[in-house]
Amino acid sequence: MNTHDLAAFVAVVDTGSIVAAAKQLHLTQPGISRRIQSLETQLGVELLDRLSKPLKPSAAGQEVYGRGRQILSSVADLLASTQPEAEVSGDLRLGVPPFLAEQALTDPIDALRRDFPRLTPRVIAGWSPDLVRMVINNTLDAAAILTPDNVNPPDSLAMHFLGRELPLIVAAQDVELPHTSLTLQQVTRFPWVLNQDGCGLRSTIRRASDAAHLPFDIAVETSDAELQLSLVARGMGIGLVTPGSYARSASRDKLRVLSVPEFQSGINTWLVHARTPGRLAKPIAHFRTCFTSALKRQ
Repeated sequence: MNTHDLAAFVAVVDTGSIVAAAKQLHLTQPGISRRIQSLETQLGVELLDRLSKPLKPSAAGQEVYGRGRQILSSVADLLASTQPEAEVSGDLRLGVPPFLAEQALTDPIDALRRDFPRLTPRVIAGWSPDLVRMVINNTLDAAAILTPDNVNPPDSLAMHFLGRELPLIVAAQDVELPHTSLTLQQVTRFPWVLNQDGCGLRSTIRRASDAAHLPFDIAVETSDAELQLSLVARGMGIGLVTPGSYARSASRDKLRVLSVPEFQSGINTWLVHARTPGRLAKPIAHFRTCFTSALKRQ
């Protein structure tokens, strides 16, 4: 099997088009098409759903894509091992939850681009369970994830604990409350303005409510933290956010943090990646160091 054919197929899946793959690999469009047809002939299956826009892999193509990325990564690691002083190049595929995107996409990415100039960071945002699956399936090289207390990442991955925070329950300044210190039961009488299901923050309050057999009423679901806080400030419900999101919010003066002594569930930040990251070990470690510093500054 020709690894150049495999690289062409992976590039088409990554970019969603033959035109973009040709540009990425500095080839002609017919050249990309020939390489994919050659690979399909060798494997005896169609690898692409050519009717989809953008191009997507077929069921067989999805399997080939995952294994193909592993093969190409192993080849790159082998070449790098014979040239230990060679500069790391190619893509570094990172995943981050929406609440951590600002910390991940500022100083840490700038540091990667500065210190590994031939490496191209490619970042996607998603909920932690999805990001974990993508790391396991080798569609991401590393991911920052959030988990509630007592929930760790899968043992099959290398995991680095980056810190723990207590999320804040917030309400509008003018909302009428029975006491300055509230019980969880009193809090859950209000509807919530939260992220969609799959968010680590949401799971902390959902677990606490379920454990106490309390209602869990959602008024608004949105992944935008600032929009959540704006809606809370306008009386749509109460919210649950990280201290950093609250501190940076333009709606902060219209909000109040609620004291709920019963709710002490923390949210933990991790960086996960394959146990043997190969040639990407140094840039992943560098990203982890810079990202940890960014978290401490928030």
